[in-house]
Amino acid sequence: MRDATRHPLHDLHDAVIVGAGPAGLAAALMLGRTHRDVVVLDSGTYRNDPTDAMHNVLGFDGVEPAEFRAAAHRTLAAYDTVELRRTSAHDVAPLDPAAPADGFVVRTAEGDVAGRRLLLATGVRDELPATPGLAELFGTVAAHCPYCHGHEFSGTPVAILGAGPHAPRVAGLLERIASRVVVLADGADVDPQVREALDARGVAVRPERVLRLERTALADGHPGARAVLDGGEELLGGVMVAPALHQAAPFAARLGLELRDSGCVAVDAMARTSMPGVLAAGDLAHTADFPMPLASVTAAMAAGQLAAASIDSDLLTL
Repeated sequence: MRDATRHPLHDLHDAVIVGAGPAGLAAALMLGRTHRDVVVLDSGTYRNDPTDAMHNVLGFDGVEPAEFRAAAHRTLAAYDTVELRRTSAHDVAPLDPAAPADGFVVRTAEGDVAGRRLLLATGVRDELPATPGLAELFGTVAAHCPYCHGHEFSGTPVAILGAGPHAPRVAGLLERIASRVVVLADGADVDPQVREALDARGVAVRPERVLRLERTALADGHPGARAVLDGGEELLGGVMVAPALHQAAPFAARLGLELRDSGCVAVDAMARTSMPGVLAAGDLAHTADFPMPLASVTAAMAAGQLAAASIDSDLLTL
């Protein structure tokens, strides 16, 4: 991995990658292996910060996210054309607004860095419901993805917080994992179609408002949560929640990139955004072929690799 002192900040690099999660790191590796001159900007803040272990990642199942990043950094250190800068970006802009494909400048606390192509891999942030105690549990006893965290709740009662249209599908994913599934409607009305779908799966609905969630342990010592309701309580091995997703960085808005209804950046099959020269990969990006952004470490790595191939191919024509 290249020493930052070898190249002045004003050099026009082949690509600047904003974001050093799985998508950004995988893109850097792909570009490094083709000897592209790449700068990766790492803010030190990541979507999976709250979790104590990442799952469903071949070779890294159950590993702390920091350990995964450290392994990725060691891998990238072998490539002289890849530079990792531990700094936050605070603005991005085309070098020439009339010809954005000519290159981009990214402003950081340590100065400007410019590249012929820009890859946004800044991810999204999760906005949790305002349920007291939920934030303290999120990433361990509370989670948003049954594929990434459901197995850890095996054989325990699991609650779905909220009775929105997502609830029947999540219940279906959990029915082979949990000992029992219950939906906590939190005082909200339940759509009749949702109720019918839950009834068909034998899923109970607790209509009461959720006063708070508390960390506790089950009788067998398994980590758990107590949901204190307005009229009772539920002792749980896990809580599934559907956060609202927001762009973790303002750069898509500042560049005027097209967004999908999900709030994620619209990209085509090759990770290209609506602005020539700008690509996006990872949780913040959404192709039209999928009903939702693919939010997993493995999917982000694949998207980063694809974006890097797209960048390399594009630069061959210059």
